[in-house]
Amino acid sequence: MKNFKLLLVFVFTSVTLTAQKATIKGTVKNTSKNPIEGVSIRYANYGTTSNKNGEYVLQVSAEKEISIEFSHVSYKTLIKKVTIPKNKTFRFSPTLTIKIEEIEEVLVEDRKKNAQGTLTINTESITKIPGANQGVENILMTLPGVNNNNELSTQYNVRGGNFDENLIYVNGIEIYRPFLVRSGQQEGLSFVNSAMVQNVNFSAGGFQAKYGDKLASVLDITYKTPKEFGATVNASLLGGSITAEGVSVNKKLSALIGVRYRDNSLFINSKDIETNAKPNFTDVQAFLSYVVNPKLKIDFLGNYSLNNYKYIPTTRRTKFGTITDPQELIVYYNGQEKDKFETVFGALKGSYKVNNNLNLTLTTSTYHTIEEEYYDILASYNIGEVNNDFASEDFGEVEFSEGIGSQLNHARNAIDALISNSEFKASYKKDNYQLDVGLKYQYEDIKDRIKEWEVIDSLGFNVRPPSFTGNNQPYEPFTGELTPYQGIDTENHIKIDRLIWFAQYSQNREWNNHKIWYNLGLRSHNWNVNGENLETSNQIIYSLRGQFAIKPDWEKDMLFRIAGGMYNQPPFYKELRDFNGAINTSVKTQKSTQIVLGNDYSFKLWNRPFKLISEIYYKNLTNINIYTVDNVKIRYSADNNAKGYATGLDLRLNGEFVPGTESWVSIGFLKTEENYNNQGYIARPTDQRFKFGMLFQDYVPNIPNIKMYLNLVFNSGLPGGAPSYSNPYNYQNRLNAYKRADIGISYVFADTNNIHTSGWLKNIKELALGFEIFNMFDVQNSITNTWVRDVYSKQFYGIPNYMTPRVLNIKMDIKF
Repeated sequence: MKNFKLLLVFVFTSVTLTAQKATIKGTVKNTSKNPIEGVSIRYANYGTTSNKNGEYVLQVSAEKEISIEFSHVSYKTLIKKVTIPKNKTFRFSPTLTIKIEEIEEVLVEDRKKNAQGTLTINTESITKIPGANQGVENILMTLPGVNNNNELSTQYNVRGGNFDENLIYVNGIEIYRPFLVRSGQQEGLSFVNSAMVQNVNFSAGGFQAKYGDKLASVLDITYKTPKEFGATVNASLLGGSITAEGVSVNKKLSALIGVRYRDNSLFINSKDIETNAKPNFTDVQAFLSYVVNPKLKIDFLGNYSLNNYKYIPTTRRTKFGTITDPQELIVYYNGQEKDKFETVFGALKGSYKVNNNLNLTLTTSTYHTIEEEYYDILASYNIGEVNNDFASEDFGEVEFSEGIGSQLNHARNAIDALISNSEFKASYKKDNYQLDVGLKYQYEDIKDRIKEWEVIDSLGFNVRPPSFTGNNQPYEPFTGELTPYQGIDTENHIKIDRLIWFAQYSQNREWNNHKIWYNLGLRSHNWNVNGENLETSNQIIYSLRGQFAIKPDWEKDMLFRIAGGMYNQPPFYKELRDFNGAINTSVKTQKSTQIVLGNDYSFKLWNRPFKLISEIYYKNLTNINIYTVDNVKIRYSADNNAKGYATGLDLRLNGEFVPGTESWVSIGFLKTEENYNNQGYIARPTDQRFKFGMLFQDYVPNIPNIKMYLNLVFNSGLPGGAPSYSNPYNYQNRLNAYKRADIGISYVFADTNNIHTSGWLKNIKELALGFEIFNMFDVQNSITNTWVRDVYSKQFYGIPNYMTPRVLNIKMDIKF
């Protein structure tokens, strides 16, 4: 980082002050006469920071009145106007006062969230942190216990859970994801529009009864309610977005509208498969709020998204093997894939404040998605030995073919899903206690068609399904019919009715000068499944959950937490469908008994604020519905014949590693296993043993407008890489570790600390222009394997499917 700063200072020396110079220096102290380190001293577009002794030196323009700003995250900003003669030195040693009121408000809110085991994420960082999928989910990937080895996907695993085990709420309304997506490059946009976000809270486990019935995590997002007119524009080589906000003349109606467009061609066309890809994703979101009177407010949240994915592969060249035995897969393709995902979502929420203690809300929402996945792709492949003789003229070229074959993949999959619900909630708060209750009814109507198959041919011999016996090709001719290596042909239509209620009680109080908070809640879920030519199934489950936190009256700022209880996940449509596409209506709820122990320790380091958050957890899993994962597509066994566990430790240290900025380091340890039909414990598909994540922010001291954001992730290898139809008990190999570094560098022309009152920037609140380098070390990460067969040697080869290489992106962010 030191070399990086020196390089940028050298590059920008041409824009330093050319006017006559003067110098201002001194020592910055607080009201206790102690020096303050890390104070930002700025004049125009130039500045410096105070050292550990509070000392600073800054060159400024001479013989004219200038304004010098002294700012620090923990102190009130001070502005000093001076006029210094040419070549003179002016000494000024200011005294800064602590932001007492603001800090107390922040601490009270943070402690309340921390006591509940909920992490609050700084929304200012969401659009600045570099990543292939910039947004809320991108920041989640840097947290301990949160994993995903696919940078093109916004989905994530939390503490051994899969993608389907996470709850997502926007303004208290549950959000659903597309059903048919099988690869990250098809996903496109996250539902959450980062430019519309006001608050982000995240719980990795042990959450309250007011949240829904999932096993892993809760992401609770609140969209902002506008107070004045404004607009935000984000543009890059990956697409762009425009967000506008405003209020009516009488201040009763506010509107927040965002339009986004994304094109993944930059990533897809940079992979080892040469394609003619045209993936584009568009969505429009609106959040409207109308204050009828001081007691009644009505909110509307709407979303329309359209994902068009057209993929025409042409050739592929992938080298694999070892240094002593290098090999290469060469593939020539015919055909294409055309997918379309169209989603409409709308929610209406009424909030009525009966009095200062009682609040009532009624929410209705409807989610409708129509998805199509059509492809016919013929791949003719050749596996060859690569010349590894450095002295040879043909070094690196294929010199001997070990196997020649072809694969034909076909699909005509479609789904039409309608999910509607109504929910009533009441919250009564008085003095130091709060009571919350809720009742929800949900109706799901899902029509599904799966028609897909794969045919494998090697040297003219059709390769039979894994379960087929009696095929002794090529030594004996086979006269049977042509059958696909794997195939599904089914149609389903099911309806699910759900009735859900919860009640929980919370209280905070003091006990021998120690502050304590606790929560106890009960949740019930009753569901009925019926469909064409299917047995009707009705089930009910109960969940008891609790939390307790204590902040001791100690000199050290510490908070201790314990949370847990029973967490159930009643089956959704995907969990009712087995590997062959058949529906099993009698699938039971998956169960998890959890306990989470946590500690938050706030302290000063280098006279700057830091916090260490540590959590240890254990989950006892029963009624497990086992599954396979292929890229991001999950297929369940649709039974409950397994049990398992997940345990681990999460650590996160965040603070001002660089004065005035927030950075953090995350470390996670996890072990999760399952036992299917009493065959013994093996690693679950999400058994990612070690996680390291770092988010680092920095700036050039003499040119603080130059910002740098670094995003590092290291995840140990996942179990997998085997064909989706294989028996996991026979295949427990792991993929290679996932290593990725993304960096973003930008120049900030205007922001809240650098407001222009004249010139072309006077009407602009924020403006930044920069570039990003994704996967800057060009690491070859793989998410799955492509399996091809050489019938001559009767050997299968697992060829890694690599993720995105190093990619350069240019971006601009502007806010009016």
